[in-house]
Amino acid sequence: MNKIASLAIAGIAALVSTSISAQVELNGEFKQGALIRAKVQPGTQVYLNDDPIKVNPNGEFAFGFSREAELKQMLKLVYPDGLTELKPLSIEKRDYKIQQVNGISKKIMKPDPKAQSRAAKDSKQVKTARAQFSPNDAFNQTFIWPLTGRISGVYGSQRVYNGKPGTPHYGVDVAAKTGTVVVAPADGVISLSVADMFYSGGTMIIDHGYGVSSSFLHLSKLYVKEGQTVKQGDKLAEVGATGRATGPHLDWRINWYQMRLDPTTIVPSMKSVLEKQSTK
Repeated sequence: MNKIASLAIAGIAALVSTSISAQVELNGEFKQGALIRAKVQPGTQVYLNDDPIKVNPNGEFAFGFSREAELKQMLKLVYPDGLTELKPLSIEKRDYKIQQVNGISKKIMKPDPKAQSRAAKDSKQVKTARAQFSPNDAFNQTFIWPLTGRISGVYGSQRVYNGKPGTPHYGVDVAAKTGTVVVAPADGVISLSVADMFYSGGTMIIDHGYGVSSSFLHLSKLYVKEGQTVKQGDKLAEVGATGRATGPHLDWRINWYQMRLDPTTIVPSMKSVLEKQSTK
């Protein structure tokens, strides 16, 4: 092959590559615990590590990286014309706060059988709510904080009780007085509304569509019921210290189906929000 032909082929390859890359838009932080919102040409099939992802008619979709997600992943895009693009994704590893707690009683470490049975029933309800799929496009909205204030707990942190690792914390805690109003961070439909669960107390889940949901834990009062449609900013509930909570606060969680993600990856920093409020 002569030099001119080689340059021509290289030029065509570059044009094709540019054209493909321009067809996918990825928005979010590429790190463990993050929710990513994306857009492709309508009709494109999308796969994350060979698992299919549902895409809405406008080409919008969401996916996430778990707390301990592999740092190298692959997004596959099959465009309407049959052309396939493999897009390698590099994920940032995060360090989480680990706290050693000793001297915890056996009763707290292992609740009685009746309490365990109740907790298992609660967990099943939550998993069912998070597993459902709805064609709601609210997942792609710009989310707001459901409550502003001092952050008292962060995503991914973990306590080691008497040398035994506990379940990591999968939400962000915002400290507030009991009765403080919690609002919807985005539009959606209430998929769960239970006044008293064993661990999480008053618990509510909003389905934002395409696998994305918000959970609110330790609520003292719930304003809305399962099946109701809510808009961003609507009043949902009141902060409490129900369930296994040591003080009043809101535990806000984001899920992509059963994958637990960090809410702070889809909202402005709490510091910036509070600063903006103070200047009004």
